[in-house]
Amino acid sequence: MTSLGARVVLAASNTARKLGQSLDSLGQSLEVVKYTERLVPSTRFVAVDGVSPTVSPLTAFVAPSASVIGDVTLGKGASVWYGATVRGDVHKVVIGENTSVGDRAVIHVAKIQGDFPSLIGDNVTIGPGAIVHAATLKDNCVVGPMAQVLDGAVVEENSMVAAGAVVTPGTVVKTGELWSGSPAKMVRKVTAEELQNASENSMDVLELARMHAFECDKTLEQLTNDEEAYEDATTRDPEYYQPTGEVEEGDVLGQGSPGLIFDSVLTNPEEGLKFNQKKKAAAAAAAQK
Repeated sequence: MTSLGARVVLAASNTARKLGQSLDSLGQSLEVVKYTERLVPSTRFVAVDGVSPTVSPLTAFVAPSASVIGDVTLGKGASVWYGATVRGDVHKVVIGENTSVGDRAVIHVAKIQGDFPSLIGDNVTIGPGAIVHAATLKDNCVVGPMAQVLDGAVVEENSMVAAGAVVTPGTVVKTGELWSGSPAKMVRKVTAEELQNASENSMDVLELARMHAFECDKTLEQLTNDEEAYEDATTRDPEYYQPTGEVEEGDVLGQGSPGLIFDSVLTNPEEGLKFNQKKKAAAAAAAQK
């Protein structure tokens, strides 16, 4: 038998639910302009006041989760990595050749408090989480992870800003200098080895960007085929039939070479037993090492 208190609570909750539904219906009927917010699948390139980003056809890579907004120019071989934002809404942003903008980095401009674009030269490396706000970075310089280069600051050629450093507004980092700290100060001259490493890193990032661009441009069908091929390669017994990818003589129905279904424990249980025995033997050998 349900208690009196439980019945009261149940009745009150039902009444409150009906009242809420009635108020929701009333609100919908009072709407003048109904608007349904829709999910935007990608915001990689966004126009502002009719100005769209200018992207070189030879740009290496703009990640699917990156945002390039407004008056932004990306040069040949440039890359903008995952989660990064390049926003040229109130002024322009120019990014030169082979320059990389690291994951979650932010590049912005200024118009209200000062009038500064963001001008970034060639072969520049901007580390993950860094902020370049209305500043100029000249060729072959490095801005470390989480560093900040603020309004009107200039980082000249072959210079480095250390990780986490804050280059204050209007500061000029001279050619070949390493700056660190908050506020950033000149620590020493950049060594020839550091410059060489920075140059090599720039080329390495370019190659990596091209690889990511290739993978991110794949269709769902290509990704599915890759996944199936990987699974097949990692589970197929090397002593079993090995597919070549070519159409073979006798393939009358066009079904292709035997695939995973012919290796499964359901259709070929002895193959499954052999496979499990080999896995156990490999695990035991690894444990002995």
